[in-house]
Amino acid sequence: MKYRSLGKNQSVSILGFGCMRLPVIDGVYANIDEEEAKAQIRYAIDNGVNYIDTAFPYHSENSEGFVGRALQDGYRKKVFLATKLPSWLIKTREDMDHYLNLQLERLQTDYIDYYLLHALNRGSWDNYKKLDVFDFIEKALASGKIKNIGFSFHDDYPIFEDILTSYDWDFCQIQMNYFDEEYQAGLKGLKLAGSRNIDVIIMEPLRGGRLAEQGPGEIQAIWEKATEKHSSAGWALRYLWDYPEVKVILSGMNNMDHIKENIQEASIAEVGMLTTQEKALIQEVKQVYKSRIQVDCTNCKYCMPCPHGVNIPGNFSFYNNAFIFDDIPHFKQAYRNQLRPESWADVCIECGQCETLCPQHIEIIQELKHVANLFVK
Repeated sequence: MKYRSLGKNQSVSILGFGCMRLPVIDGVYANIDEEEAKAQIRYAIDNGVNYIDTAFPYHSENSEGFVGRALQDGYRKKVFLATKLPSWLIKTREDMDHYLNLQLERLQTDYIDYYLLHALNRGSWDNYKKLDVFDFIEKALASGKIKNIGFSFHDDYPIFEDILTSYDWDFCQIQMNYFDEEYQAGLKGLKLAGSRNIDVIIMEPLRGGRLAEQGPGEIQAIWEKATEKHSSAGWALRYLWDYPEVKVILSGMNNMDHIKENIQEASIAEVGMLTTQEKALIQEVKQVYKSRIQVDCTNCKYCMPCPHGVNIPGNFSFYNNAFIFDDIPHFKQAYRNQLRPESWADVCIECGQCETLCPQHIEIIQELKHVANLFVK
């Protein structure tokens, strides 16, 4: 296992164990298979992983309690523990203290090594500032209940820049992978954080597991051109570890073979390890995936809000992913599970307002019909 400095600590494993996709019983997300999950976490710790990440809502609010139990028998002392303040539940300044204390109780610990304001966006950040979050941070740090303060981020780059430059953060957490270099904070945000000496943790390095899959044959043919052989997941992880600004990559591991593979990759990863040829291959794979995009939507949201409630960028995102990853059944089910029916493509009444606002000049009405034909009808 390789280690890098993160915040106030000098030796944090470059692979972190994310506890949001733990093995479950009977497919029920709230019902963690504690015996199997504990075995997996302890195996990872025994083999060098020392960053364990959880959060208030994971596994229907059962993850933190499970992690607290899994880290008994001396394992708590072996790791840096991270959890997150549930931003959407914060209505008063007192709520911040309430949830921190509740999390300490659930985790059976006196302190949290890395504490994050969870899933910041423009709305939650404005709410935090209104409720004097900086007072909470300073008092929590002074009390020793938290050791490092940061935030995880889910919004557009300008908002990331605003948040990042508003406080002397120890670290931040962003979504990035070789496919999503321009998404949310993205590569630009990674570089900004590095320029300000704010360490970065990466989430979604495999884009929800999609970049770990074998992929279409043309993708595998590109990987086969590499002199050094790695799995699809291995290449995605190596792409990120190549950046000096990346300190930890979180992986929501729930399969022992994947855990072993990720640990093996983390034992040989170095900053600057990718050759020019390997970087070119990764970009070639990215372009093949990108070439499968059906609707050239950049998620700029100029078309929103739709006066009739259609989630236009959301519809296009699921539609594109179905073709990018050649898996229409999966994304049809995800579309139906994750988008509200009142925001589906078939709700469109063809008023045309969106088309007058789209910088990409997308024929939105026609494209929404394609989405409806594939996912709704």
